[in-house]
Amino acid sequence: MAVDSLSPDWEFDRFDDGSQKIHTEVQVKNYEKFLEEYTAQLQGIEEALDDSIGDVWDFTLDPITLKLLPYEQSSLLELIKTDNKAETKFYNGLLYYGEGVSDTSMVEGESQIQMGRFISFLQELSCFVSRCFEVVVNMVHQLAALYNSNKSATKIIESTGVHFQTVYEHLGELLVVLITLDEIMENHTTLKDHWKMYKRLLKSVHHNPAKFAIPEEKLKPFEKLLLKLEGQLLDSMIFQACVEQRFDDPGEGVSVSKNSAFAEEFAYNIRTIFANVESKLGEPSEIDQRDKYTGVCGLFVLHFHIFRTVDKKIYKSLLDVCKKVPAVTLAANIIWFPDTFLINKVPAAAKLMDKKSIQSIRSSRDAFLQQKAQTLMKDMQSYYIFVTSWMMKMESILSKEPKPDKLSEDLSNRCNIFVQGILYAYSISTIIKTTMNMYMSMQRPMTKTSVKALCRLVELLKAVEHTFHRRSLVVADSVSHITQQLQTQALASISTAKKRVISDKKYSEQRLDVLSALVLAENTLNGPSTKERRLIMSLALSVGTQMKTFKDEELLPLQLVLKKLDLISELRERVKVQCDCSFLYWHRTVFPIYLDDVYENAVDAARIHYMFSALRDCVPTMLHAKHMESCDQLLECYDTEIMEILNEHLLDKLCKEIEKDLRLSVHTHLKLDDRNPFKVGMKDLAHFFSLKPIRFFNRFIDIKAYVTHYLDKTFYNLTTVALHDWATYSEMRNLATQRYGLVMTEAHLPSQTLEQIFIERTSNNKHLNTINIRHIANSIRTHGTGIMNTTVNFTYQFLRKKFYIFSQFMYDEHIKSRLIKDIRFFRETKDQTDQKYPFERAEKFNRGIRKLGLTPDGQSYLDQFRQLISQIGNAMGYVRMIRSGGLHCCSSAIRFVPDLEDIVNFEELVKEEGLSEETQKAASQLDCVLSDLTSNSAEGTEYFKMLVGVFAPEFRSIKNMHLRNFYMIVPPLTVNFVEHSISCKEKLNKKNKVGAAFTDDGFAMGVAYILKLLDQYQEFDSLHWFQAVREKYVKEMNAVVKEQNVQSTSQDEKLMQTMNLTQKRLDVYLQEFELLYFSLSSARIFFRADKTAAEETQEKKDREEVAKTGPGSSSIEGSPGETSAK
Repeated sequence: MAVDSLSPDWEFDRFDDGSQKIHTEVQVKNYEKFLEEYTAQLQGIEEALDDSIGDVWDFTLDPITLKLLPYEQSSLLELIKTDNKAETKFYNGLLYYGEGVSDTSMVEGESQIQMGRFISFLQELSCFVSRCFEVVVNMVHQLAALYNSNKSATKIIESTGVHFQTVYEHLGELLVVLITLDEIMENHTTLKDHWKMYKRLLKSVHHNPAKFAIPEEKLKPFEKLLLKLEGQLLDSMIFQACVEQRFDDPGEGVSVSKNSAFAEEFAYNIRTIFANVESKLGEPSEIDQRDKYTGVCGLFVLHFHIFRTVDKKIYKSLLDVCKKVPAVTLAANIIWFPDTFLINKVPAAAKLMDKKSIQSIRSSRDAFLQQKAQTLMKDMQSYYIFVTSWMMKMESILSKEPKPDKLSEDLSNRCNIFVQGILYAYSISTIIKTTMNMYMSMQRPMTKTSVKALCRLVELLKAVEHTFHRRSLVVADSVSHITQQLQTQALASISTAKKRVISDKKYSEQRLDVLSALVLAENTLNGPSTKERRLIMSLALSVGTQMKTFKDEELLPLQLVLKKLDLISELRERVKVQCDCSFLYWHRTVFPIYLDDVYENAVDAARIHYMFSALRDCVPTMLHAKHMESCDQLLECYDTEIMEILNEHLLDKLCKEIEKDLRLSVHTHLKLDDRNPFKVGMKDLAHFFSLKPIRFFNRFIDIKAYVTHYLDKTFYNLTTVALHDWATYSEMRNLATQRYGLVMTEAHLPSQTLEQIFIERTSNNKHLNTINIRHIANSIRTHGTGIMNTTVNFTYQFLRKKFYIFSQFMYDEHIKSRLIKDIRFFRETKDQTDQKYPFERAEKFNRGIRKLGLTPDGQSYLDQFRQLISQIGNAMGYVRMIRSGGLHCCSSAIRFVPDLEDIVNFEELVKEEGLSEETQKAASQLDCVLSDLTSNSAEGTEYFKMLVGVFAPEFRSIKNMHLRNFYMIVPPLTVNFVEHSISCKEKLNKKNKVGAAFTDDGFAMGVAYILKLLDQYQEFDSLHWFQAVREKYVKEMNAVVKEQNVQSTSQDEKLMQTMNLTQKRLDVYLQEFELLYFSLSSARIFFRADKTAAEETQEKKDREEVAKTGPGSSSIEGSPGETSAK
């Protein structure tokens, strides 16, 4: 019987055995492990794709990151959610106004265009300020309604003993925003100047609106808008206007200025916040007290303007703080002097103060700077020890697994370490910002020692940030556990207080309020530690701590726990804010001094990564710039500036120093300089080359690659100028590799210059005539470039005649039949002969041709064919020399032009000056001459290409199939050539020198040219001819050596002499074949031997260029017709 469902009686008892919790923890650990592995894997992929990865973590390069900040998933909160626009959008938009354009490069009218783009931004700022005003009024009204001295008014809650300190602190923060905007406007001279120019422009438009195509009715409202913006924002009276608002509004039914209870509560909160702030200022545990101090000063001025009363004691205390904190950095380079602010904003109280005491506060600024200059180096050294020690503790505590029995203790330690990191970051950041901004604001010069110390502090600041980031996965895991632990501690404390309230049986509304507040605090703590929950809890505890629900010894630990909870919940955001170095943009002048210091102290060169990380912090803030068409222009300007400084103060100096060191080391024999390290000191620059590349913007700066490229370029260029120095530069390259680990590129330049010379074959007198490139160049200079075309045309006619004889020889039955027989033989036996054409076969062909008959002077048909090919090759060599002579002539003529890349137009210049028509014609002619010379010196004419193009179609046509056997005759031809060459060289030593010669390069050039015409490079290469020759001679030489070793025991001298002669003959033949191989390989380069005819045709199609220049179509047997060559 089937049962649809179990009855309730049969259902198992539900119980929690803790397995679900264990399972959850296992899954979380697995996920964490996956994230670590995945990050490492992606990083590995990135490094494989790009070896230029910095060794300091760059946040923008993270392939995957975990975001820690908890937030409420609520539609209502999303609706009212606004990020802190002031700090990101408005501050940066105003601060960067006018940046990115230097005063010298500013075009007339550019300032007005910039202001025109900026108006919409000022409108947004105006709306934001108006909103701030409304919020301040609303907040004051709400607080006044809460603390009402009017007995008849209905009470919202029993407010006696309830102090909403958090509300006043946030109100202070809002006032600080307005103060900051005032300070930015006050110090922004560029903005004010541009505003005046823009107003002046508007007046011009007003006088003649039609000229600017603007309707006149639109101008009036626009002018009104500008007046409103000027009055509200640009007069630096934003804060003043806010506190001078009318807070008493009878329509609202709320009395403010006459409300004594509210006045007292307001003053009480100012005193309480100030007492908390003052005790921490300047202490190691200080974290955000300076910002709160600015807020307190703002609240004090607001209190004065609402109630028109001054607490002289608090006023004096606020001023006394200035001796300890003479200035506060509000944003970037904007510094705020509290004494000036309090004296200007509350003049009534300032009059009551002693003038001497006010004067002493002002003089304390100078004393502060002097003291700071003396202690800065000492402070830096102290923080260096603190931070490095903290980094070690971080690595130590985060790398070991916590023990289950000591989990609570371990979490407390981790919490304290994290908080300590934030405190160090805050202290270091405060020192840097205050010192730099005070020096700049007071226009005092800073010593180099102070600059170096501050830059070291910047490095420490980024080191703290990178330590947190490097261990971000472990930190993320710890943060969630620490927040839970802190919440548990807070809940335990609140639970004790709640029990105390419940145990008291006396009922009252006030007691009920306290109980409700404590329950609310408990509920908010039971959940993620979001910003909203912590705020609600803070407000709830303001109500819940009245009526002595907490003992004094309970309240302080609870406040400490909640303070830690605030810090840990926003750990990453706090670290990011405290370690942000975007203010360095305004202090870029220290960067050259810093780089000089890094260069001088190369041992710890790796710290440069931290400085570049700090410089990169400026980029996100620049994205809010609104005065330019695109913020990319500002970024590009900043990028260029930093790179120029880096090149000038580090990279170029490094290049020069390395080059100098290599030169002096190679030329030690000349004793050019005192190289004793004990006298002149020693700087080990090799540390720079162990650095990983630095990432800046979208580039990697590889110092090693930069210096290597510089040395490669320098050595190459100098070797080309003086080729005889090749050995010296080669030695310097090797030394650079040994000493600095620089992998240099070989120059591959010849060790001497090569000259192309034609030598007369025979002469009746004792001298041989020669012709070289300089002779051709001189001839062109004398007779003009027309002779080049004539010479090439003559060569073309000569080649046609020679190719006719060539075709006849190849068509001969004796030759053709032998070649076809050899081709068939090779195809059939190539597998047995290791794909090599046998040497014996070529030798047999050579001997066989001699049997066909000899000329009267003893030459065979193959000798004559070899001579024909040599003549064809010499003709091609002559054409190349003509081209080289042309280029030589052009380069000699154009050497008087200073810069070939930038040639001025003389005709335009003459016309501008209004000179005579004859002068203009002369200038035009000069322009034409320069243009021709430039193009000719750069390109020249590809005569080889033309002479291949004109004959190739005919050679490859079907009617000339007999020419396809040519590649098979090349081996016998080379054997013939080598025998002839050795014979000619031997005749040099004889008395009768008829037929003597030491060179004949024409043969190799001719063979390469004909193989190209027939597109037979691949067919010839398939014979592996020169490898077969090498193997044959090496084998014979080894056999002779072996025989010599065997015969060395017998004393037969004649036999040994014969063997030595045999070995010498084999050496000579092998060397001659090797020389021919090199000559042929070189000649093939001229005809682009790497490409077949099909590949060249395809390339031609791809380029979509049809070059129809050069000689017309030709026939070997027919007449050429009219031909021209350029």
